[in-house]
Amino acid sequence: MKKFIEKLQNIWSIDELRNRIIYTFVLVLIYRIGCLVTLPGINPTLLKDNSSSAGLLGILNMFAGGAFNKASIFALGVMPYISASIFMQLAGIIIPQVAKLQREDSGRRKINQYTRYITIAVTAAQASAYVTYLLTTPTFHDAIDVQNYSPFMFWLSTVTILTAGTLFVMWLGERITEAGIGNGTSLIIMVGILARFPNAILQEINFKNSGAGSGGWLILLIELAVFIAVIVGLILLTQGVRKIPLNYARRIVGTATSAKDATNSRDFIPLKVNSAGVMPIIFAQAMMFIPSVFRGFSTNNKDASDFINKLTDNHSLIYNLIYAVLVILFTYFYTALIFNPTEMAENLKRNNSFIPSVKPGEETANYIATIMDRITLPGAVFLALAGILPGIASALQVNPEFSSFYGGTSMLIGVGVILDTLQQVESYLLMNHYDGLMKTGRITGRTNVNPVSA
Repeated sequence: MKKFIEKLQNIWSIDELRNRIIYTFVLVLIYRIGCLVTLPGINPTLLKDNSSSAGLLGILNMFAGGAFNKASIFALGVMPYISASIFMQLAGIIIPQVAKLQREDSGRRKINQYTRYITIAVTAAQASAYVTYLLTTPTFHDAIDVQNYSPFMFWLSTVTILTAGTLFVMWLGERITEAGIGNGTSLIIMVGILARFPNAILQEINFKNSGAGSGGWLILLIELAVFIAVIVGLILLTQGVRKIPLNYARRIVGTATSAKDATNSRDFIPLKVNSAGVMPIIFAQAMMFIPSVFRGFSTNNKDASDFINKLTDNHSLIYNLIYAVLVILFTYFYTALIFNPTEMAENLKRNNSFIPSVKPGEETANYIATIMDRITLPGAVFLALAGILPGIASALQVNPEFSSFYGGTSMLIGVGVILDTLQQVESYLLMNHYDGLMKTGRITGRTNVNPVSA
């Protein structure tokens, strides 16, 4: 505890770091207050509990910090911005002109501007769909003031406010990234996710005390111990890398040889075990929501109806098997999209570096690709396990709200963002001649942090 207090004092003694932390807390507080402001035309006192976390709507509500089910002005959160970022990232892989822009400083600024324009279009489309959802869902429809708002005026005001709200949240994220601490967009998502955690703990305690759950306090303590073990496992999955040894050839500059080259120093290429991040789980969850669309067409066929119910029940064996396979497949697919061994081999050749016993060029690219394929398999399997853990926990009589924190999208995002933020804090400590946050070594965090990898 003494060491912990000393670390906090060191952090607070650095003026720039202290100001950045305070600035981040203020902007995050503004965001959380906005999540509680209900859209005009909706009576918040008439809103019923709509805390369901199933399917795509559950993903949207999670990313929006619960604002989606509260009909808040920030109901769409940063999801439109993330969708636009994913689109531009995929465009960079498919379209050579976009890939060229991504490699240049001025081009990246253009890419950011294009992403904002796409965000506006995506937000307007999602806001229109959200209005339809509000008007057709009894939970929200009963709370809409139909006397003072015509359907058209309600649509126009809601779309305008939701679009402005998303742009404001996007601006908050950019300001946190520039003048605060951590990646702003990822931090906003994480805060929204963790905001549900205290209520989830209280629900689990009440669930055990009510007699609905079994085992009482002893089982609760076991659940918390397993929860901590899951967090440790997710940290290992997030930070796990395979280091490929790398040598630098001697280069003579003038009449001298550089110190690094003169010693033939060795470096490493860190290949991440989980390069795809949380995206495979998001894609798999979206795919598993498709069978529910056909539920209404199978009411006359009992066998078909039972099969579709199993496909949409995260407790069923067939759901978890299909879900795990999808996560593994999407992990390979997304890793293939974002990882380019040929480009990496060319960069090594240009930098006059090489992998021992491997020829530069095509052989190096093939070697890196082979290593990546080998480590992606265990990474994909562990990611699939993390994805189905909430369903397993719920099947073992853990309250559904608390079981969502046993893995899946929630904890992967939370663990990754916390590691990135702590890494940035540690960098400030080391620059000001303080010790790092850990005795055993530096916090590595993730690489290439962006809204997509959040």
